[in-house]
Amino acid sequence: MNIIHIADVHLGAEPDIGFEWSKERKTDVQAAFQKIIIRCRDEKTDLLIIAGDLFHRPPLYRDLKEVDYLFKSIPDTTVILMAGNHDYLKKDGYFETYPWSENVIGLWDQTCQRVEIPKLDLAVYGCSYHEREICDSLYDDVRPEGNCQYHILVAHGGDAKHSPIDKRKLLAAGFTYVALGHIHKPEILVENQMAYAGALEPVDCNDMGVHGYMHVRCHGDMIRAEFVPMAVCQYKVMEIDVNEDNTQYGLEEIVHDRILKEGAKNIYHLHLQGTRDRGMEFNLLRLMKVGRVVKVRDMTHPYYDLDELAQTYDGSLIGEYINRLKGLEGVEKKALFYGLEALLETKR
Repeated sequence: MNIIHIADVHLGAEPDIGFEWSKERKTDVQAAFQKIIIRCRDEKTDLLIIAGDLFHRPPLYRDLKEVDYLFKSIPDTTVILMAGNHDYLKKDGYFETYPWSENVIGLWDQTCQRVEIPKLDLAVYGCSYHEREICDSLYDDVRPEGNCQYHILVAHGGDAKHSPIDKRKLLAAGFTYVALGHIHKPEILVENQMAYAGALEPVDCNDMGVHGYMHVRCHGDMIRAEFVPMAVCQYKVMEIDVNEDNTQYGLEEIVHDRILKEGAKNIYHLHLQGTRDRGMEFNLLRLMKVGRVVKVRDMTHPYYDLDELAQTYDGSLIGEYINRLKGLEGVEKKALFYGLEALLETKR
C-alpha cells in the first residue's frame, strides 16, 4: 500500500500579508496542493491522508467544489479527510453535507469513528473538530479493532488547547501508523510509526525550515515512513556578521549577494551580529527591501577597545562597568554597550 500523508495545507491563507510577495505565496499554497494530487496520480497512490486544516478557515461551498474536482481526478486514490481547528465543522457549514466523490471518506464525527477500506485491508480511525479549541484529548482511548491487516489513526492536535497528544499512549495502542496534523514543523515522533507531516507549504513567518509530506509504504509487516521535501520556499534565519568597517550600502550588498546564493524564493529573518562603527546606525527598513526579508533583528553594538578603556578608567565607575561587559552576549551585552556609550559621552 502506497500512502501520502499531508496536513495543514491552509488553502485560502495569504502568508506575510502586507508584503509585496504575499499574493504569490497564496498561489504557492494552492499550487502545492495541486502538486500532491498530481503526485498521487503519477505514483498510483492508494491512500491520501489529509490530517486536518486543509483550509485556512471553514470552507465555502465553492471551496469544496474546487478541491473535490481534484479528488475526482484521482479516482484510484482513496482520500481521507477530516476538519481541524482552522476549518472546523461550524454550524450550517458544508463539509458534512457536500456530495463528495466516491473516493472521498470524511471523518466528520466529534469522537473517533472507524471506517474500513476493504480493498486495502485497512481500517482508518479519526474525527473532526466541531469548534476552534478542544482541550481534552480525542485519541487517548482509541484502539485498533477488527480483522484488517492495517490500522491507521488520523489525529489533529498536540498542544493544550488543541487535543493534547500523548505519544506513549498512541504508541502503546498498536496502530500501524499514526498520521498527525496541527504542528506545522514536520517531525517523525516514532520511526515508521508516528509523524507530523507539518505544513505542506509554510504559511507563517515562524514556520521555519523544510516542508513537504510524509510518504508511507506498507508491504506485509514492513512499514516505511519518510519525509519528502516539496515546498516552494523556506523561512530561513540569515546571520550577518558585522564589523566596524561596514556601511549601510555595503551591508545591503552583502545581504543581496547572500539571498541570491541561498535562494531568492526563500523568506528571511536577518540577524545582524557583531560590532559596528560608533557613529553608525543601520536602516533596518532598507534592509528589508533588499529581498524577501520578513524581519530584521539588530544585535550589533558599537565598537570599543574594552581592554584599552579598562586601563584608562581603572578604578572608576566606568572601569567597573567595562568589567561587567566582558563575557556577556546577545541583548544584555548590546544594552550595556549603549550604557557605556552614554557614560563616555557624559565623561566627555
